[in-house]
Amino acid sequence: MLRTLFAFIVFIASTTSQAAPVILVLGDSLSAGYGIAQDQSWPVLLGQRLQAGKYPYTVTNISISGETTQGGLSRLGPALKQQRPAIVIIALGANDGLRGLPLEQMRNNLDAMIKLSQSSRAQVLLLGMRLPPNYGLDYTQKFQQVYADLARQHKTALLPFLFAGFAERPEAFQNDGLHPTAASQPLLLDNIWRALKPLLKKP
Repeated sequence: MLRTLFAFIVFIASTTSQAAPVILVLGDSLSAGYGIAQDQSWPVLLGQRLQAGKYPYTVTNISISGETTQGGLSRLGPALKQQRPAIVIIALGANDGLRGLPLEQMRNNLDAMIKLSQSSRAQVLLLGMRLPPNYGLDYTQKFQQVYADLARQHKTALLPFLFAGFAERPEAFQNDGLHPTAASQPLLLDNIWRALKPLLKKP
C-alpha cells in the first residue's frame, strides 16, 4: 500500500439541501479505491445507497493510499473544522500493522482521532482490520485488540473486520492479495452499512 502523491475528495450530493450532514471517511488505500475506478469504491457506493434510501447525508472521502494513523491524525483536525461532519468513519491502521510499527503508537493515534472527532460532536465508526498470520500470533492478536479496546473505551461503533465474510476468497482481491476488487466493493459496503446504519438519522 504505497502512498500516492495526491488525496482525492469525493462529494456525493444528497437529495436534500446543501446543509445535509456530512459523513467523513478517513482511511487508506482500502477506502481510496486503489486499483479500481473511483466511482466503484465503497465510499461512492455508500453515497449512492444513502441517496437511494433518502438518507439526508453527503459523503466526503479524504482517504489516501499508504496512509498511516499518524498521517490521518495530522489531517483530521483541519478536516473536522472544514467539514463539520456528523459522522467520522476511521478506517486506518492497516499500514501501521503491515509496516510493523509499534502498536502503542497506533493505539495513541487512533485514540486521539476518536477524541478529536467526539469533541467536534461527531459520532465515530471505527473500522477494524486483521493482519496476515506471518506477522506472528502475538502481534496480530494485539493489533486486532486495539480496535475493540478503543471502541469499548470511547463507546464508539465498531466494525471488527472490514473483510468479514470474504477474506479467505482469493478472487475477491486484486493481484497483490491486499486490495479488494471492484466486484468486492459492495461486500465492503454491506459490512460497513451494518455498523453505520444505527448511527444514521432515519429518512
